[in-house]
Amino acid sequence: MPESLQQLLVVLAIATLTFALARPVALKFSSASDFSLRRNAWFVLTIVAFLSPSFWLFALVAVPLLVFAGHRDTNPVALYLLLMNVVPVIPIDIPVVGINHLLELDIYRLLAFCVLIPTAWRQRQSRPETQARGLDRVDFLLIAYGALQTLVFVPPDLPDHLILQDSLTNMMRRAVLFFIDSYLVYFVVSRSCSNRRLIVEAMAAFCLACALLAGDAVFEALRHWLLYTNIGMRWQGIPSFYTMRGGALRAMASSGGPLILGYLLAIAFGFWLYLQTHVESARLRIAGVLLFWLGLLAAYSRGPWLGALLIYFTFTALGPRGSSRVFRAAGITAIIAGALLISPIGERLTSVLPFMGGHVDQYNVDYRRRLAWRSWELIKEHPWLGDRLALVKLQDLRQGRGIIDLVNTYAEVALFYGLLGLSLFLSPMLLTLSRVYRVARGILHSDSDYASLGICLCVCAVGTLMMIAFSSLYLGYQKLFYVLTGLLAAYGHVARRPERR
Repeated sequence: MPESLQQLLVVLAIATLTFALARPVALKFSSASDFSLRRNAWFVLTIVAFLSPSFWLFALVAVPLLVFAGHRDTNPVALYLLLMNVVPVIPIDIPVVGINHLLELDIYRLLAFCVLIPTAWRQRQSRPETQARGLDRVDFLLIAYGALQTLVFVPPDLPDHLILQDSLTNMMRRAVLFFIDSYLVYFVVSRSCSNRRLIVEAMAAFCLACALLAGDAVFEALRHWLLYTNIGMRWQGIPSFYTMRGGALRAMASSGGPLILGYLLAIAFGFWLYLQTHVESARLRIAGVLLFWLGLLAAYSRGPWLGALLIYFTFTALGPRGSSRVFRAAGITAIIAGALLISPIGERLTSVLPFMGGHVDQYNVDYRRRLAWRSWELIKEHPWLGDRLALVKLQDLRQGRGIIDLVNTYAEVALFYGLLGLSLFLSPMLLTLSRVYRVARGILHSDSDYASLGICLCVCAVGTLMMIAFSSLYLGYQKLFYVLTGLLAAYGHVARRPERR
């Protein structure tokens, strides 16, 4: 049996079990018809991806399916979040006569063209002009950041230090890509999630998607076999590499990388902290926590581990009876940590944690320190608008793989776009976060459930702001950054309409 068919059978078996076990929980937050529609779309896209020899045959099936599902689904944002990582992000050039490079297509952009743009259009057409929500400060800040990225050209890191020159075509391409990849995600999420139910349903759909990822990740870690490698080989002709740490395979499922998988699961765990309060069964509540944390352990990424713990303790501290709950949470965490340390995987965990004397992949920690120091030196030279040729000046950070790995979003943005760019980048999330926190704290006693929802979104945003210090803003990091900002904005607008809480 071909390896790709074996991988497909494993993925389908894990997904069938996950959907079956998750159905009772999912139906608490969505209708049976929407759940079936999203589940069936996930299965069709997965089967076609594993069997299709090229991306274009996959797209031939995916485009009409996504358009149909997006039109039928009562909450297209939930559909988008469930399918966001149905297959790995494999960029494929759109062939155009007379142009060397137009745009690349992948699953994110297929979802943007087939689900998000039609949703934005339908929403605009269905609402009277007097009820349509106009642009606010957050929108203008995002647009300003996109304009800065459009106007400032950062040459790619090419061999032989070749510096490409900018062009009007490149500027137009950057503007379109920022709209599709970033602003559109925020716009649709912030406008479509127009009441409490839609916000919670979107979060539940994302948790379901991550439950599928976690199941695949645990299998990959146990069997030392990545499940989605053959898709990239067939579509792009480039083999996937197994990422190891201390002799152990780091799982990635369809996320694109272990670090990305860890981040997605950390946010899903944060969402679950709120969602589980609506689940009566203690077994299901515990099962959700265990599944996300097993997936986190399989990803073997330190930053998401710390991010998930930050989310957990911050959520606990900001809720009712915060002090006593934090003390209890610390005790539970200490017991679980102690059990893990004396288990067979205890040595593997401590070996990658520097504060516990770990030394595995210490060069990654040292590299991040050097990156932060060297970046700050260059930022001080060009503090306001950055230095578009910063990569040329960071040759001492070139790694064995031949790249300069900017694994710090803050450093990356400040290097190329200065402190002005960093302010524009952070302001939308910080502004919406502060609004939601004030609202949630203000209604903590009058509407504890809605307050808990707001606190959940806030702590996931705080966790994100911490975790992007250890990664570039790409793939799942980028999408969730703007999804979270959109959910925060949606929560703030719903809070202004008490009758819609």
